[in-house]
Amino acid sequence: MDKTAAPPLPEPLRVAVADSHTHLDMQDGTVEEALAKAARAGVTTVIQVGCDVKGSRWAAETAAAHDAVWAAVALHPNEAPRIVLGDPDGWSRQGARTPGGQEALDEALAEIEALAALDHVKAVGETGLDYFRTGEEGVAAQELSFRRHIDIAKRYGKALVIHDRDAHDDVLRVLDEEGAPERTVFHCYSGDAEMARVCADKGYYMSFAGNVTFKNAQPLRDALAVAPLELVLVETDAPFLTPVPYRGRPNAPYLIPVTLRAMAASKGVAEDVLAAAVAANTARAFGY
Repeated sequence: MDKTAAPPLPEPLRVAVADSHTHLDMQDGTVEEALAKAARAGVTTVIQVGCDVKGSRWAAETAAAHDAVWAAVALHPNEAPRIVLGDPDGWSRQGARTPGGQEALDEALAEIEALAALDHVKAVGETGLDYFRTGEEGVAAQELSFRRHIDIAKRYGKALVIHDRDAHDDVLRVLDEEGAPERTVFHCYSGDAEMARVCADKGYYMSFAGNVTFKNAQPLRDALAVAPLELVLVETDAPFLTPVPYRGRPNAPYLIPVTLRAMAASKGVAEDVLAAAVAANTARAFGY
């Protein structure tokens, strides 16, 4: 099997849904091709997520140009330390940077805020904390950036999209300290069932990606089992996290049906019931 080959188009969903988190700018082919293929699979809306200033601009421009696309804009948790510390390898590999510092982070956040004010930008994210790729020297910059993104989301009435990797307790703590926006989404939900109950109590949406299908992902399936139906979303995080049986091959929004069907089976609900809930939840979470 060619690991670089795109997986086949799955059987289309009978109830159309949205991909709540994707990166079209990191995928092969044109936006138009990706959207057309997704629509053939029953995925009629995508949330295009920016991870730095350049990517966030692209997300906003793409959403403005396509009715099926809404945008989320932010500095990824790993981008904030790169800016502050002057790391030459930015999220989008934009080339050498001069040393940044707080002023550079302030300038980047000002650009994110300007984009967040746009009507076709429905969310601020992905933001949050990532202790997997960022060491102790970057934690302060991450947390400061996270707090600033929360503020932007609340002031502009946008959803907050959270990236949480190996940082569950601190992410929940910062949300409590700052006061979470009315609509908060845990992208690529990575917590356990206990954390899912906490999120449910606070009304946080939990978006599940293709890794919920992985053999070693029973804690994610346990979390899905206790997540209220009205708080569940589905995403690709494409081109990453391609669901089984295509793990390791390129991911794209048209593969949402594979993940959704696995979720429905795991949760013990009918495919159409889950799809209808996901569609309604995504529209409510992102306000479109």
